Amino acid sequence: MAVRLFIPYPDQRLRTVCESVDTIDDETRAIWNDMLDSMYAMPGVGLGAPQIGITKRLAVMDCSEKGNEPVRMANPEILHQSAKLRVHTEGSPNLPDVWAKIERPRAVTVTYLDESGEQVERDFVGLWATSVQHQIDHLNGKMYFDHLSSVKRKMLLAKAAKIAKKG
Repeated sequence: MAVRLFIPYPDQRLRTVCESVDTIDDETRAIWNDMLDSMYAMPGVGLGAPQIGITKRLAVMDCSEKGNEPVRMANPEILHQSAKLRVHTEGSPNLPDVWAKIERPRAVTVTYLDESGEQVERDFVGLWATSVQHQIDHLNGKMYFDHLSSVKRKMLLAKAAKIAKKG
């Protein structure tokens, strides 16, 4: 297990629709372990594989209070989403030091392959729902700021460029 480097935006891998995972094998489990190590080191509550340069439909999350309930997902897909929305401040280690308030469904039902290769259907609510939607966006080549208006997105990216230039 290892902490991986986050690829910087605008690396094209962050805009790539990721490839499905056919089987859960030792290589997949090793990637998940590295992703969890990287996520906990950030610290964060979720990570999609493209964030560390791997264009496979793999994601991890842990939104628990103690950070001891990791969820490993392959090929996650949203089956249902609530009409009720929730606003949460989101960011990404791929575009550090900038955040935006994003509105997403408060609850979602997701299907995915778990670490044993079993198809799981699970409901996520609150921060868990926000995180899984954020990770699925990454697997579909989207970033959180794609949910902003074009004006707000331009302002956020300009702020990120200014911060990067100073740093």
